[in-house]
Amino acid sequence: LRCGMRTTKCQLLVTSLCVMLLGLSIATLSTVTHYGLHFTLISNVSLDSNAYRVIHHRAFYSGICLSMTLILAALLSSAATVRESQCLTTMGFFCFALAFCGLIPAACWRYTHSTEVEDSMMDVYDFVYEEVRRNTSSFRRHELTAIHEAVSCLSPAGENLALE
Repeated sequence: LRCGMRTTKCQLLVTSLCVMLLGLSIATLSTVTHYGLHFTLISNVSLDSNAYRVIHHRAFYSGICLSMTLILAALLSSAATVRESQCLTTMGFFCFALAFCGLIPAACWRYTHSTEVEDSMMDVYDFVYEEVRRNTSSFRRHELTAIHEAVSCLSPAGENLALE
């Protein structure tokens, strides 16, 4: 019985460590996505009427909230395992429930608005492209060149766009 309890505790601690690593990786991914060159380029160019900037910020803050909830749940679960505390276990499960309940609306939004991000990025590209065609502003031309370079790095189809 004692060996079984020790094994269960070790499994719970390893699971808590994996959840903490998941939370840290989500925080890293959110930060890289938010401050990465490819995404900030489009966000800085986008108009106030364009939804991309709003989506960009919401995705970042949602990712940070999810990662902090997972990290808190992992810390509470590991403390509950070491101390054998029912209160800490309850709070850890509550954090996991919050993370799960936060993922449900995100998944529903992704399903119902599947092309919104792509459409808003194309609106930004169309705006910059039309500005370059209308006048010879070097600022917009540099933005268009940067967008072409970013798109060519993201996909093979972008290489054709950059060559045109």
